[in-house]
Amino acid sequence: MDTLIQSPSPQKRPCCVGDPLPIEFSRISTPEQMNNLLEAFLGLSDSSSVFFDCSLERLLESRASDSEQNQMIERVLKLGSVLIEAGERSARKLACKHNSIVWALPPDLTFKVFSLLDTRSLCYAAATCSMFHKFSMEPLCYSNIDLTSIVPKVNNAVVSAMIQKAGKDLQSLKLGILSSPTVCSTKNSVNASGYSWNSKKSRQCKESCVLTRSCLTSLSADGGAAGALLRRLHLYNIDRMDNAALCAALSPCPSLLDLEIVGLHIELRQTLESVSKNCHFIERLFFESSKTGRDDSLKSPTCFELVNGCPHLTSLALRGFKLHDFKARILVKGFRKLKSVDFSTSYSITGSFLRNLGSGSNGGSLEVIILRDCIQLKEVEVARFLAAVLAGDFKLLRHLDISNREGLAGEAEWYKRNNSPSILPIERVLEERPEICLLAEFPDVGSFIEIVDSDMDSDALQLSLPFTSSSEGSYSSDHGSGNEDGRDVGYVVYEESSDEVDILTI
Repeated sequence: MDTLIQSPSPQKRPCCVGDPLPIEFSRISTPEQMNNLLEAFLGLSDSSSVFFDCSLERLLESRASDSEQNQMIERVLKLGSVLIEAGERSARKLACKHNSIVWALPPDLTFKVFSLLDTRSLCYAAATCSMFHKFSMEPLCYSNIDLTSIVPKVNNAVVSAMIQKAGKDLQSLKLGILSSPTVCSTKNSVNASGYSWNSKKSRQCKESCVLTRSCLTSLSADGGAAGALLRRLHLYNIDRMDNAALCAALSPCPSLLDLEIVGLHIELRQTLESVSKNCHFIERLFFESSKTGRDDSLKSPTCFELVNGCPHLTSLALRGFKLHDFKARILVKGFRKLKSVDFSTSYSITGSFLRNLGSGSNGGSLEVIILRDCIQLKEVEVARFLAAVLAGDFKLLRHLDISNREGLAGEAEWYKRNNSPSILPIERVLEERPEICLLAEFPDVGSFIEIVDSDMDSDALQLSLPFTSSSEGSYSSDHGSGNEDGRDVGYVVYEESSDEVDILTI
């Protein structure tokens, strides 16, 4: 051993740098000899570092040129890094062995615990040790993927890898950039999305988003195995997502129950057509427009298709669209199981769609009605609705929001605002129907121009469809629910004997 670690003689020039090993090291031909050499090095005391420094200096001085000296230094650094990596690998193996011995939970229970972690915590746990990394590779751990964040942190590759790990166990997928929530009253907790629909996305966040239209293509891989059992899909502010990409993502998701879309540049009509075609079992649909007041694409036939194609819908939110009363009426009266409607920030709803819904129709099952900041919501229509509530209609109603930061619209002209509605029997409703959470918040002084987005083009302000005067009809009639062609429209009720039942049961 002594001959193996002795320093070269100063009078004798060592082997050239190009040789794989010094001449003495060439005798090492078996693992046992290498083990002995490494053990000899490890047996040196900490004070031996001084001798290493001196030896290295002598070796460098023996080199004829600077290039040879640099090459020797690089080999020393490389050898040191190799030893460090080997030591770290051995430390991880030893720690993994130790953890497996002291870990109290059996493997099956550990997999169960890991499957309950959120995506971020699961990634942190996987990076802790080799044992945790092994447990985190179980597909069940990725059944509920949440990659949402305030700032962009993931790209398409990360999403694809997560979906592939989950495989057929994927049940929930949330992607995108969350808008910063605004401070709101606890009474507004009925907002199921949890994200402020009045807050604006920062331009920096939008410009740096790394998710593209192909971020959901993995749902269709392997014959749509990942999307087959997907129950929940939430997408937030993915600027590069378009109609074709979203429709392609929904096609392999026949089991979808909950779809939430916020801030995507997609068309309402095409989205609803895709939902009614592919997602027959959906129970909750939440869709918030990325361009408030600009999307007027929804037509009556699409409303009928959605009613017939999605008979199990219980919660419907269409925020920020040009949704006219007759279309809202088709939807509300058509869905037999509908319990919650949210048409907040609609640019066309006056409230006439609520007429004759409280008794003898599907609208009587409504528990939540949110009409917050609807520009054309008329005071007289709200008053008639509250009168119907006092008369005993809408017996299941538990939450009503008619708040408007610019006041309610006048009877004849919608742009004449009433900031202190005097004809609304609010106090009486609160007294006679105490089970109802009634939100009716209005400003002291209002200015309609304040609610117009500075980025909105002139088309967004052209709310030109005439509405039936509030003095015509009442909540005991169906007046005020015309369609695009000027004709009265009925509504579709899903029948068990219809053809759609056969399609759903196959």
